[in-house]
Order: sequence, then structure tokens, then C-alpha cells
Amino acid sequence: MKFNLKFSCLVLFFLFSLSLIAQRGQTGDKTFADRYPPDVNNQTTSTYLKVENTVDHDIIVCIRDQNKKYLNHVYIRNKDEYVFTDLPISRIYVQYKSKEFFFEDKTFTVINFGERHTFSFFFDASKAGNFFRITEEQFFKP
Repeated sequence: MKFNLKFSCLVLFFLFSLSLIAQRGQTGDKTFADRYPPDVNNQTTSTYLKVENTVDHDIIVCIRDQNKKYLNHVYIRNKDEYVFTDLPISRIYVQYKSKEFFFEDKTFTVINFGERHTFSFFFDASKAGNFFRITEEQFFKP
């Protein structure tokens, strides 16, 4: 009986540890698909925006157009990158959720037909002027 109890505890611990790993998303997941409208794509523009996550934690990135309307969002794991394609031609703003805070980049990126851009997300306290904090309501606004 003592052996069965130890073996049962070991099996339960193993299964529990697997379930913890499964809770973390994969890069490209639409984590908040239920809180956003459908993604906006324009397949004739051939646009490309690579977002690099260079920090030690996962982030959620939201792309908005020049009128701050929702275009796309994605989950990006730490030290990983994701490529947004077929974005509409516009000035785009990048918002991101980092841990429990929400931020927006102060600058915008102009997306023209067939252009390729890269946006690197990093946190450097000395360069805190590159972004500003926003509310959760602003992040999830349609």
C-alpha cells in the first residue's frame, strides 16, 4: 500500500506539472479573440511587420490603424518574434500588454504597399520616454 501511495503521488505530480506548462500560450495565439473584433487584413497590400519580443517575459501585441481602430493582435513568447502580414496601408500604432501593464508606443509606423518593417519590443527604464502607459480599456477598445 505504501508503494501505491508513493507511485500515485508521483503520477499526480507529473500530470499536474504538465498542466502548468500547457497554460502558457504559443507565439501567434489569439489570446483575446473573444474581446476583439475580427482581424482586419488586406491581402493585396503585401505588407510585413515583424515584432520582436526581446524581454524576459511574454507580451500581447495589438496593432491599431491611424484612427486607433483595431487591426490585429497576437501573443508573443519571450525572446521570440511574430510577423504580421497583409496589414492595410495606414499609419499603425503598436500597443502591448507586458505583465500587468498596458503600453502604447509614442511613434507610429507608416505602412505602404509592399513595405517591410520591424518593431522590437524592449524595456529599458532609461528610455521610458519611447512609450506611455494606457488603461486596460484603451487596450481592448475595438
